[in-house]
Amino acid sequence: MPRCLSHLTSPELADAAGRPGSTVVWPWGACEQHGPHLPLATDALFADQLLDQVLDRLPSDRPIWRMPLQPFGCSPEHQGFAGTITLPATLLIDQVVTVGRQLAAAGFQRLVLFNAHGGQIGLLQVAARELRAEVPSLAVLPCFVWSGPMGIAELIPETERSGGLHAGLAETSLMLHLRPDLVGPLPPADGHRGGTPPAGWSLEGAVPTAWMTRELSASGVIGDPRQANAALGSQLAAALVNGWCALLDALLTSDWPQSG
Repeated sequence: MPRCLSHLTSPELADAAGRPGSTVVWPWGACEQHGPHLPLATDALFADQLLDQVLDRLPSDRPIWRMPLQPFGCSPEHQGFAGTITLPATLLIDQVVTVGRQLAAAGFQRLVLFNAHGGQIGLLQVAARELRAEVPSLAVLPCFVWSGPMGIAELIPETERSGGLHAGLAETSLMLHLRPDLVGPLPPADGHRGGTPPAGWSLEGAVPTAWMTRELSASGVIGDPRQANAALGSQLAAALVNGWCALLDALLTSDWPQSG
């Protein structure tokens, strides 16, 4: 990983931080159940491997480096399933602020939180605002891997776009492409055993509700992975990598945010 921040010497890091537009990307995952067929590190693997592919595609002169993977996240919705390790929200917010403060002190100008766990989108947005308020010199961009690039939704049937929230068609297909050796037998869909929310409400969307996986699924799967396949996973990976290459390159070639 030639762009890995922790592989630099101290003088090399100082030189990197001093470059105009110096940017650090911090990949965030989680350690949580992903049904009976996907590994606990599913989100972490996605963030880590997709980011490496993106950075490998960017021009070598771009001032961008990556942090080591943050493998644990905030996953209280998956408690009750073996293997889920969840950290307190306050601890993760403090971690972002503490690390970000020191990156800014070293001279870095931007921090991108490259997050693949949907359950901590809002948390990292709060952390980003806390850090930005404390360190105005550092631009902070809390990103969700699946929601940045264009063309992802068109690859996924509507039922899975709205109901495949966890270990369903999309995640299983992407894992079949990236690490098929870690995918077990695909389970049957066990549905939403808690029923559907009242009219006008949704599990996620415009009018969301806070849900716990145990309320919705006996297996831990929320969605239907039965039609997952590596070909779809390859399409999803290409769209994600292409999209994030374009987004990060646009950031790196801009002068945003202007100091002062």
